[in-house]
Amino acid sequence: MSEPAPIDAQAAFTGTVVPEGADRLDEARLTEWFAANVAGFRGPLTVRKFKGGQSNPTYRIDAPSGSYVLRRKPFGKLLPSAHAVDREHRVQAGLAKTGFPVAPQYGLCTDDSVVGSMFYVMSMVEGRTIWDGAMPGATPDFRRQTYHAMIDTLAALHGADIAAAGLSDFGKPGNYFGRQVDRWTKQYKLAETEHMDVMERLIAWLPATLPEQTRTSVVHGDYRIDNMIFAPTEARVAAVLDWELSTLGDPLADFTYVALAWVTENGGRSGVMDLDRKALGIPELDEIVERYCAATGRDGVPDLNWYFAYNFFRLAGIIQGIKKRVIDGTASSAHARQMSERVTPLAETAWSFAVKAGA
Repeated sequence: MSEPAPIDAQAAFTGTVVPEGADRLDEARLTEWFAANVAGFRGPLTVRKFKGGQSNPTYRIDAPSGSYVLRRKPFGKLLPSAHAVDREHRVQAGLAKTGFPVAPQYGLCTDDSVVGSMFYVMSMVEGRTIWDGAMPGATPDFRRQTYHAMIDTLAALHGADIAAAGLSDFGKPGNYFGRQVDRWTKQYKLAETEHMDVMERLIAWLPATLPEQTRTSVVHGDYRIDNMIFAPTEARVAAVLDWELSTLGDPLADFTYVALAWVTENGGRSGVMDLDRKALGIPELDEIVERYCAATGRDGVPDLNWYFAYNFFRLAGIIQGIKKRVIDGTASSAHARQMSERVTPLAETAWSFAVKAGA
C-alpha cells in the first residue's frame, strides 16, 4: 500500500469552521452552563470548531468576556477508557498548581444533557501551533531554541511534584509499558477490521521483552511539537495541550515518543528524519538525549529500538481505532479517512525496530 500523499498540515489544521450536523452544540444550554460555572463569563457566546485534532472534538467559544476552548467526548458508542476528557481536565488543573504551562481550567461538565456528551472548558491560550517540524520560515537559531524549549518543558513535566499536583492516584502501580502494551493490544482487538500478521507478531513479542521501569512521573502520552502552543514571538512553550492519554508512568514513554520525529519522515508533519537538520538548525537526536538527561539527572537512556517498536505499535493501534470509526461513520474529521490507511505501514515500521532490538 502506498503512503498517503503529504498534506499541508499547517493549512489543513489551522483555524476553525462552523460546526455542522452532529458537531453542532446547543448554544442555549451551553450559555446556561457557562453562566453557572465559568467565573466572569458574560454572553452571548458563539461556537466554532477547530479543524485540527482527531479524537476529542474541540471548539472555540467566543464571548464578550473572552475566548474559551471546549473539548468534548465524541457522540456515539466509544471504546472503553478512550476519550477521557475528565482525566484531561484533572491533570491540567493539577499541573497548573505546580506552575507547569497548561491552559487555565474553568470546569468539567459530566451531564450529557447539556451538549450531548461530557466536556470541559479551559482558557484560550493565544500563540502558535507548529504542525510542521521543519518550521518553514523560521531562522536556524529560532528552530534550535524551539526544539530545546520542547525538550526542557518535557523534562519539567517529568520533574513535576505528583503529590503537589494532587495526582498521586492518577495511574496504576506496576510496569507502565506492560500495562500500555496490554491496553493497546485490547484497543486494537476491539477495533480490528482485518487480520494483520505483523500486528500479531508485535502483540506476542512486546510483552515478552518489557524494559525495566526505574522512574515514575506524569506521562503526557502524546507529547510532540504540534500538541503545544508556543508563545507568539518567542521560542517558549505557553501551554501543552491534548492530555487525553496522560497517566502516571515511565517518563521514557514520552521521551521516546518525541524522539520518533528523528526516525520519521517529515511529510509536512513532526518528522525530521529526511530533513537537512544541520542547515535548518534542528538538533540531532543524540543532542536531544543529552539535553533531556542533563535536565532530568539521568546518565543516559537505554537502547531506543524497543521503545520505537512499542511507539509505532501504539500508533498503529490508535490509527486502527480511527479506521474503525471511519468504517462506522463516527470519525471526527475529514482527514480521518486518509489517516486510516496508515495502519499497515506503522505496524511494519514497528516490526523493523523490533528486529533491531533483537526480535
